[in-house]
Formats: sequence, C-alpha cells, structure tokens
Amino acid sequence: MSFLRADWIQNTNVYEVNLRQYSQAGTIQAFQAELPRLKDMGVHTLWFMPITPIAQKNRKGTLGSYYACSDYMAVAEEFGTLEDFKRFVKKAHDMGFKVIIDWVANHTGWDHRWTTEHPDFYKRDPHTGDFKIASGMDDIIELDFSNPALRAAMIEAMRFWITSCDIDGFRCDLAFWVQLDFWLEARASLEKTKVLFWLAESDPIENPTYFEAFDACYTWQWMRKMEDYYHRHPDMTGLIHLLRQYDQIGGPEAIRLWFTTNHDENSWNGTEYEKYGAAAKALAVFTCTWNGMPLVYSGQELPNHKRLEFFEKDVIGWHGRYELHGFYKALLELHFNHPALRTADNAVTTYLIETSHTAQVLAYMRRNVESEVLVLLNLSSESVECAIRDERIGGEFVELFKEQTEDFDEPLVLELAPWDYRVYVK
Repeated sequence: MSFLRADWIQNTNVYEVNLRQYSQAGTIQAFQAELPRLKDMGVHTLWFMPITPIAQKNRKGTLGSYYACSDYMAVAEEFGTLEDFKRFVKKAHDMGFKVIIDWVANHTGWDHRWTTEHPDFYKRDPHTGDFKIASGMDDIIELDFSNPALRAAMIEAMRFWITSCDIDGFRCDLAFWVQLDFWLEARASLEKTKVLFWLAESDPIENPTYFEAFDACYTWQWMRKMEDYYHRHPDMTGLIHLLRQYDQIGGPEAIRLWFTTNHDENSWNGTEYEKYGAAAKALAVFTCTWNGMPLVYSGQELPNHKRLEFFEKDVIGWHGRYELHGFYKALLELHFNHPALRTADNAVTTYLIETSHTAQVLAYMRRNVESEVLVLLNLSSESVECAIRDERIGGEFVELFKEQTEDFDEPLVLELAPWDYRVYVK
C-alpha cells in the first residue's frame, strides 16, 4: 500500500512537550509563551504527550498517567480547554511550527467513556470476566481491534483532532501493540482528510513491517546499545553493525527517529547524564547528523539533570539560562537547512569514513551532490590525535561549533578530547 508523504518531514526535527512538568501552571496557555524561544532554537515540530482527560479509576499516583485516557475527543482540565489547544495550533502554525499529538490506541483507562457506552470495544479477561489489564499495567485496559466498530470509532476520534484543531500528525504510543492492519486502515482513511506525519513508537529491528504504515520509527535498540557502550566500552564494531541493520530495514523512504532521552527514559531509566555521562553531547550530535530525524525532549536545552516524576507534579528546573540552547540551535538549524542532512532522500548518501582511530572514532560523511557534512565523534574516554584516511574527503570545511576552517586537501591531524565531537560543513 502506497501513501502520500507530507513534504516537510524530510528535514524536520521533533521536540517532545511534557506539558504537566513544563511549568508550574502546566497548561497549554503557559506553554505558548515558550514558542519564540523554541523557534529561535530551531525547533520545527512539537509533539505533545497526551492532552486527553486522564481516567480516575485505578489511577496511579496523585495525578495519574497521561496514557490512561478517559475520553479520546476532549482536553484534560489540567491542561486547559479544547479552545485553548485550537488557538495554540493556529499560533504555532502562524510561527512556522508543525504540531503532532500522542495517540494511545492500544488501551484506555478503566473509566473511559467507552467502558459504559461501548463495553464490547474491550477485550475481556477469561478468568475474571472483567476488562483485560494491559500487559501488567493495572491502570489501563486493552481495546479489541478485531471489532470493526471499535476500529471505525478510533479512526473517527483521530479525525476529530485533524478537523477540529488542524494537527499535523500522530506519534502513536506502543504502535507495535496494535496490529499493523489497523494502522494501514487508519492512515488510508485519514489521508483523505489531510496528509499527516506518522511516527511509531516501534523499533524497526524488532518490528520491521511497521514502516509499511509509518513514516518514522523509534531506534530503541541504538539507545540501549549506546548506554551499554558508554558504561562497558565494548567493541565499536557492534555499533557499526547495528547502524547497518537500521539502514537496511524499510527501504530508502524509511525514517529513523534518533534520541538520547524521552519521557519514558528520563522517568523510568535515568537521565541522559546517568545513562551516557560525558558522552551525552556527542550522542546528541549523532542524533542530529546521522541519517534520520532528531528528537529533543523537554528540558534537554537546560540541560536537565533530574528524573521527572511521572504521576506527580514535578516541574522542570528552569532557571532562565538555557545553557545548551546555542548547542541545539546550531545542530537543529543545520539539520533543517543543509541538503546533505535530509532524510529519506535518494540524493543523499551516508557512509563511514576511515580514520587512524577506527576503534575509538565514529566518523561519517553525509553528501548530497556537492553539499557535504563530515562528523567525527570520539566515543572513548581517551584523547586521540585523529587523521583522516579517506580519499573521498577533500576541500575546505568549516567546523560548526568552533567556526574554524580546515583544508582537508592537506594532511590533517585532529586533536579530539575524550567524548569530543566535530561537525565540518563544506
């Protein structure tokens, strides 16, 4: 099945908005004040974690989980009103942003309106006769996608946000928990209303067929591999092998979403600094320069060094300095504007570069005709004097952060500190 593709996604980036923890107010209106800052930082697509009302029955913690929905076609009072969100999307569009929302199709909370209006939409536990708990998480219950009426209702609920708020796409939570044929049906139907961006929380190495329905998929295995690499320093060849696996799945139009953290990782498994330590910035450079789409999570621009509570109020510790604003601005603007960093573009090639320190330095080139970006990442705790040993590299490049010009037609030895990075733009 062939789908239309939104023409803006090949050079966009994604900024995940944790609305509850973004401000003391935690509202749509309060977040709107951040748009000028985020625009200056180079953000182009805003992904809102679920803004729908949260179920109260079997609620976790004081505030409950965003992912335990009680009504697919409403806004939680905690965050504001539907009119607030409509106005927000209009303002964001006027400023050049795209807006996507989290869609939680597999399950709802225990007191979702459908549990009384359409109890047949749900799976049943054969032992209790009650609704089936979703994979051991006792605040959510599973929907039954073998029911055509449920599928039709779900698609119309998704369409509601397109027609009422003019959203630009969906980030589909645990997409692989829902059978692929539903997503194919949903995309075919909703495409008649608007061409959207479809992002799946599903790793293509684990679920390669989901690229049939989605533009982009997560790279969970890469994130876990890099955490293991940082703490245990296994061989670089394992990283290269995994990257090649990603490149081979889904064909040339498949997009991988790269990230160092997100709401799940930060809350449950640790901050990017707990996981990657001194390598965090080098890995952020990777997410913005390797073939794919980068994700930045709320607070990474601080940087944020704390785990955010999931079911309680726990505001990001903003202090007005945004120490990594310039770092992300340079990367996000380069990714958006440079032809060589487009993703899912047949004119762009990505290839590894040979250096004098291949066991420590991940070096690669992105090329689109005459446009080139060269990246070197010292993925080791040792300083190295690195020479390029690749005849395909030549001419003058400007380093993105230092703004120094280097002539790669001449023999060069680049001094890289531990976990250092260089981004050279031709």
